[in-house]
Amino acid sequence: MATGSLLVLAARCIRAGTLLSRMIGLLAALALPALAEAPRPNVLLVLADDMGMGDISALNPSSKWRTPALDKLAKEGRVFTDAHSASGVCTPSRYALMTGRYAWRGRLKANVLNGYDPALIEPGRMTLARLFKDAGYATAMVGKWHLGLDWARRSTNQVDVDYSRPFSGGPLDHGFERYHGISASLDMPPYVHLVNDRVPAQPSGNITNNTGLQMWRAGSVAPDFRHDAIQGHFFGKARDFVEQRAGSKDGRPFFLYLALASPHTPILPSPAYRGRSGANAYGDFMLELDDELGRLMGSLERSGLASNTLVVFTSDNGFAPVADWKGLRAMGHDPSAGFRGHKADLFEGGHRVPFVVRWPGRVPAGTRCNATVGHVDLLRTFAALLGKALPDGAGEDSGNMMAAWMGGDGPAEGRGPLVSQSSNGSFCIRDGPWKLAFTPDSGGWSEPKPGSAASAALPRFQLYRLDTDPAERTNLAGAHMGEVARLGRAMAEAIDTGRTTPGARQAILRPLPWPQTSWMGEFSR
Repeated sequence: MATGSLLVLAARCIRAGTLLSRMIGLLAALALPALAEAPRPNVLLVLADDMGMGDISALNPSSKWRTPALDKLAKEGRVFTDAHSASGVCTPSRYALMTGRYAWRGRLKANVLNGYDPALIEPGRMTLARLFKDAGYATAMVGKWHLGLDWARRSTNQVDVDYSRPFSGGPLDHGFERYHGISASLDMPPYVHLVNDRVPAQPSGNITNNTGLQMWRAGSVAPDFRHDAIQGHFFGKARDFVEQRAGSKDGRPFFLYLALASPHTPILPSPAYRGRSGANAYGDFMLELDDELGRLMGSLERSGLASNTLVVFTSDNGFAPVADWKGLRAMGHDPSAGFRGHKADLFEGGHRVPFVVRWPGRVPAGTRCNATVGHVDLLRTFAALLGKALPDGAGEDSGNMMAAWMGGDGPAEGRGPLVSQSSNGSFCIRDGPWKLAFTPDSGGWSEPKPGSAASAALPRFQLYRLDTDPAERTNLAGAHMGEVARLGRAMAEAIDTGRTTPGARQAILRPLPWPQTSWMGEFSR
């Protein structure tokens, strides 16, 4: 089957709209009240870092490698073929996942934070962890934070950190009871382990810049920090937590957020995996990640917790081209599974991500869903699972996708069109089959690049109909100006009102407009 088979399947699913799917959706909606009466499930949320739709063999039959653990998860759960991160890069994507609110409503209008940047999540804001903690769950996070920390500093120099003092603004300040991880991406200093709100082993030296697949930036490093051990370390800590909860007598279910630093650079498969994929080091790294996930799922099974654990697996954005985009495609492996672009882009390859939900006996196993959903919808969905209502000033962009999880085929409920952003802060908006990008270029790293001569010759906006053109080959903006105007007004309203859900107008951090919203005046009502 061709590499674009998932793309074709998604297009067919969008067109389906059959009586059967509508009946399933109705039955799923009727079943939702019973969820509050059932035993509360444990929740395991696994977020990969820079994994493309085509990197899971269950989603890409022509994949160069097989991923048996992820394939098993897909077979036992429900695969969403039209799921999206809020951005083509990680910090804004992770903010939206954690808060149900787009990051550009705050200070981060484009790009990502580094390992020394201050905390991004506002004090007191509702998060996934706070939601579960308030509901009586044991909450833990393992892995990459990348949402800023308020380090104790000795001076105004950003990197002059006093590592002997606790930091704030991290996981413990946003609802997690315990944390073990790193401050940002694995290629960003400081290279230190974080435990709760402390750095147990302080930096004792510096490492120089590295390039290629094993890329990392120069910076401070602790004596106990090894880049090539982080993936296994995180999975080990996650298994430890599962086993501890299995032996706990407090009766609390758990929420575990495992935020991987892989397969993001540096791409460092363990010696036992080198060469196993038949592709390159990225493929080997994927096989190691898959095996580690299989071991984690095995821990759930052995502990007796699997039958009542809801597992969500997804990625923060699409495949990163530094992992040899051209080489992989030349050997027949398309990390974006036929969709255009990759990490950082407004094109689908930048933000259409793997998304699998598994909950034995609740989520229909072995099924696929074409509903348009986003990471931003997790907060309200989990609130519905717990029978909780969100305050008006929380989850401003979060819809409820529980009916789709339970077998329905409709979009997330209670939310307007879905918004994604590229690395340079450009916007696109999705409503039904229509997608409007407010820039002539990729907004990211693929061609046509922002500011290039090629982009200067293109129409200002890009309009695609994804049910008939999922690869975004034909810009329909000139032929469907009515759709451009409708979606432009919807995007302007989403920015101006501070939300895409019903409720009181919410403030966003000014100035308004900022450079990426210079088009807003063209769509005033």
